[in-house]
Amino acid sequence: MTFFIYGDTETDWLSKRDKRMAEAIARFGVIRRPSMPDLFSALVTYIVEQQISVAAARTVNQRLLTLCDGALTPESVYNLSPEDIQACGMTMKKAHYILGVAQSAVSGAVDLSAVQHMDDQAVIKTLTTLNGVGVWTVEMLLIFSLRRPDVLSWGDLAIQRGMMRLYHHKKLSREQFERYRRRYSPYGTTASFYLWEMAKEIP
Repeated sequence: MTFFIYGDTETDWLSKRDKRMAEAIARFGVIRRPSMPDLFSALVTYIVEQQISVAAARTVNQRLLTLCDGALTPESVYNLSPEDIQACGMTMKKAHYILGVAQSAVSGAVDLSAVQHMDDQAVIKTLTTLNGVGVWTVEMLLIFSLRRPDVLSWGDLAIQRGMMRLYHHKKLSREQFERYRRRYSPYGTTASFYLWEMAKEIP
């Protein structure tokens, strides 16, 4: 298993820039988050995970992997029917989204290998052309597949919740979020890890 790697450079920067973030870093220590280097399997995984529990998503993803003989590739998914995919435990809409991603990859309509060399905004623009792939999904890919250093997702409710707990806000405006995002840059991804940990805490 591979992990998103960060170190003293990132945590020292964040600690100097923000006192409350420094406290969170000191409290939680180094956070190890597994990465998913394969873009296609990561895309499929995040589509499956939309609006269902972690446990349910894990079950569905394992069934899909088994259906593909242990290799989740554009080709193995392309050969499945929407009904085959749905039978893994997801909606027909998601099944069509997953099949569409596979078809786009096989046909070359979206070149996933080229995506790795694009900047963050170009990756978002390219991958959100796929049905079922929104900005949040691509931001998670930027973090956990492409391991980009400066991603902080406004669309991630846990990030918002962590931020509200860290700074004792009852509500969080987009303007406040952007102010924090600029403060964390260029290490927004590392900040995200600590905000996710904050979100898990019982208030």
